[in-house]
Amino acid sequence: MRQRAFVFAAVIGVAVLAAGAAGYLLGHHGNPAGGQATSGARKPLYWTSSMNPSYRRSTPGKDPMGMDLVPVYANGNGSAASDVTISPTVVQQLGVQTAAVREGPLVRHLEAVGYVGYDEDLVTSINTRADGWIEKLHVKAEGDAVKKGEPLYELFSPKLATAEQEYLTALSSNMPSLIGASRERLLALGFTPGQIYDLAKRRKTSDRVARYAEQSGVVTSLGVREGTYVMPATQVMKIAELSTVWVLVEVDESDVAALKNGQSVAARFDAFPGETWKGTIDYIYPDIVSATRTVKVRLRFANADGRLQPNMYAHVVIDSAPQNAIYIPGSALIRTGQSERVALALGDGRFDICPVVAGFETGSNVEILKGLRAGQQVVVSSQFLIDSEANLDEAALRINGGKPACHTPSPAPMNMPMNMKMPPGAPPMKMPDDGTPSPMPMNMPMPAKGGRS
Repeated sequence: MRQRAFVFAAVIGVAVLAAGAAGYLLGHHGNPAGGQATSGARKPLYWTSSMNPSYRRSTPGKDPMGMDLVPVYANGNGSAASDVTISPTVVQQLGVQTAAVREGPLVRHLEAVGYVGYDEDLVTSINTRADGWIEKLHVKAEGDAVKKGEPLYELFSPKLATAEQEYLTALSSNMPSLIGASRERLLALGFTPGQIYDLAKRRKTSDRVARYAEQSGVVTSLGVREGTYVMPATQVMKIAELSTVWVLVEVDESDVAALKNGQSVAARFDAFPGETWKGTIDYIYPDIVSATRTVKVRLRFANADGRLQPNMYAHVVIDSAPQNAIYIPGSALIRTGQSERVALALGDGRFDICPVVAGFETGSNVEILKGLRAGQQVVVSSQFLIDSEANLDEAALRINGGKPACHTPSPAPMNMPMNMKMPPGAPPMKMPDDGTPSPMPMNMPMPAKGGRS
């Protein structure tokens, strides 16, 4: 009997100790509803959807998919929690450097290389206008320079001799109409007014008829030799004038939007160090070179002194008109296969990884179309280390993904037409706390074709 009483007393003692321990734990770790624990509870900054971080509300509730909103709490400084927090000492040891996000005029600077070519608008094809034989060729090889008025070749042609004789006969008849008709025929066959005047003066046909250069230039092709039989379709030679030249370059397809016909360009040539030529964009070709994903652009340069020669190597610079843009140093942009982002410095060792939409690059800067505001600070060194520490999921890397620092105002929503009728059973549109229209519920019935549900 005494042994049972001892066991009973021991059990009572253990129960008392357990109750005391439980009371101690509750008193120190807190019942959220009581005393000191209540005063130290964190207050959410806002509520957001776990599936769509850009969906935010100031009070608890459900998202458009019917899931409970989750709270987002402030950190110790009273602001939203950052992706990465590093002590100032470590920030200094890592050599983290930042640069300001700027807004202002930005010039798109493009550089390309190309080659000088003939201006095809100034290339002349020389053909005989009657069949015959080349008796004398004054131009001996391609590349020979010719001057306006110099003889190119001499042609023996029975057809030309017959036309000369008809003109002399018309002169003897003193019939103005006949003289005029025979004169026009000689001009059509390639005779110059000076040759016709000499024929009328000497009153005798010639065995050979010479053809003279109508412009100065360079012989780019020569298709005959002395003694060659030619017909009107035979191309004897081609002469290109060099008063202006073309420079053909290729630019990346992403840069074509910055180019337009008539735009000013500058070029340097290896043959003339320290000198710069000014020209214009003459033509932008409409197709893309599939092998290089580039677009051909034709530039025109004045060449009055003839110093620029075909196939010279050219370094071309094209600057677009200044346009207002938000931009950052190119070293701050983190590019991956799926996204573009920057490490945004929030101060006190706090950093957010913000997704951005980058535009064109010019010099050391890159345009930012969406994701940043002027005045913010982006990390330009050690940003890859900070990005790897963040280890964010795909949802957090969306534009306007719920981070206040990364938020960029979205375009104004398209207004619903005034005469549009809501389908039967559709819930009314509600305006949320932040003033943005609520997304359309997923189960909202759509009107059938013809306006009937």
